[in-house]
Amino acid sequence: MQRLYDFLRRHPTGVDTFWAVVLFGFSLLWVASSVPAVVEPVPYAVVGALFSLVVALRRRMPEKMLLLAVGLGLAQLALGIIPFLADFAMLVIIYTVAAHDGPRWASRIALAGGLSASTLSQLRWPVQDGTDSVAAKIFFTVIMTVPFALAWVLGDSVRTRRAYFAQLEERASRLEKEREAQAKVAVAAERARIARELHDVVAHNVSVMVVQADGAAYVMDSSPETAKQALETISSTGRQALAEMRRLLGILRTGEHQEAGEYVPQPDVQQIEDLVEQVRGAGLAVDFKVEGTPRPLPSGVELTAYRIVQEALTNTRKHGGPDAGASVRLVYFDDGLGLLVEDDGRGAPQEMYEDGGADGRGHGLIGMRERVGMVGGTLDAGPRPGGGFRISALLPLKPAH
Repeated sequence: MQRLYDFLRRHPTGVDTFWAVVLFGFSLLWVASSVPAVVEPVPYAVVGALFSLVVALRRRMPEKMLLLAVGLGLAQLALGIIPFLADFAMLVIIYTVAAHDGPRWASRIALAGGLSASTLSQLRWPVQDGTDSVAAKIFFTVIMTVPFALAWVLGDSVRTRRAYFAQLEERASRLEKEREAQAKVAVAAERARIARELHDVVAHNVSVMVVQADGAAYVMDSSPETAKQALETISSTGRQALAEMRRLLGILRTGEHQEAGEYVPQPDVQQIEDLVEQVRGAGLAVDFKVEGTPRPLPSGVELTAYRIVQEALTNTRKHGGPDAGASVRLVYFDDGLGLLVEDDGRGAPQEMYEDGGADGRGHGLIGMRERVGMVGGTLDAGPRPGGGFRISALLPLKPAH
């Protein structure tokens, strides 16, 4: 049974041809048994063959077969060929045109032809029931009209259902494409975030290591103990950098989200003090103060605050000169967290921070602005009056849930 069903689905035209042959054969039997001998059977055979053709080609050219069926019906009226079994093809073509997603004029013609067929037939061949009751004739006409109306309604409902399912499939396909596009955007955003993270990690920690290495080389002979401390700072800084880089690169590895806990957590505001101590150990004098009442912050705000301070102090070491000093202020407002990082060094033109360079220094302020923008904050950066550089940021503060 399943094989037969699959065959019928794969060969619909062959199935229609089979039923067309069956219809033509039964039509000939009906003509042979019902038509009086005085009636010429050839017109019936021709009309029956053409109606069978309508059934055979109804899927391939429904509009043309509809017009052929209308023409055959009119020919029957004109030639006096009384309705016989082959006229069943009219019901088939009416259903087919109504179900077909084709021009609407064809469906309207099918409906109009089906509703008028019984009336025209009754006018051409009145029912001989022994009475002249008008009510009986009207009743008979209505009864004969019902099958045509049902055929059209059934076909139109099938067409509507197909259109509905096609719309659902199109919507599902569109949603799938939108999900893929959103996933690509999310991946791009995540890669951009990781790139910023890597820049901050590498720029800060490598800068500290370079400063400490230069200092160790300078005092190696005169103060071995100081050189030893510098080397220890280089070692701890390198380990911290490796840990953060493992965490960031681990995010890029697919299928290992469960292992995220193996990497160090993202920095937060509480670790800014440790960052300041690390910078002090590298030889930069930093004044650090917290004003206001500390409170829980969204993780994105905490990471943004940490990275801004980290990048600002890194720039101070790179461009402030040997005698530069810096100050870091964290201010908790009612609706936001304020950051102020200043240095009194000789600094560098702001264009050097904002324009890219071979050493990658151009990504500092760009990364800051992107981070601040992502959390809905504001950033102001530029030279201080009298020398040095100032970075001021205001990040929105929302209670952590």
